[in-house]
Amino acid sequence: MQINPENVGKQIAALRKAKLLTQNELGERLNISFQAISKWERGETLPDTSILLDLAAVLETTVDNILNGGAAMEFKGKLAVKDMKEGVSCLERMGRLLGRQNILYRGAVDGLSEKINSDVESMLEDEFLKECLTAEAVIGNMRLGYYFDLTDVKNNFKYEKWVNEVAKRAAAYGIS
Repeated sequence: MQINPENVGKQIAALRKAKLLTQNELGERLNISFQAISKWERGETLPDTSILLDLAAVLETTVDNILNGGAAMEFKGKLAVKDMKEGVSCLERMGRLLGRQNILYRGAVDGLSEKINSDVESMLEDEFLKECLTAEAVIGNMRLGYYFDLTDVKNNFKYEKWVNEVAKRAAAYGIS
């Protein structure tokens, strides 16, 4: 992906103004000078990678949206929430079928636990946290460019918290 500093700057300025923030206020939230914000918005420099996640959080968007200059994401295809739920259930069944000490199961669960910095095995035992894993799968696929119908999300999640989290991320990826 070729990053165009001018487009990035225009996108930062548009998002900042939509939040009714001045350059100074945005700078204060990020612990940087308003001059740095000004240089970004003029396309003279790009935000340092160490600040991109915080910038995206303050502007309530994604790093992709900032770096793409607001260009619409090209979606790779549509996926279903029930398939994400089935994938998480397959992981749980893998432990029952192969045994929790089996190297295949341990590798999958331990690897996931390390990636998301949580105890996946205990999450699989709790209905609320298991649904959190499904939400992570949905959001992760959105990040990769896949589309989920929000009606499908509402119909297939039991807990409102996860519906809201997925919907919030969907909006950031241009899914409405």
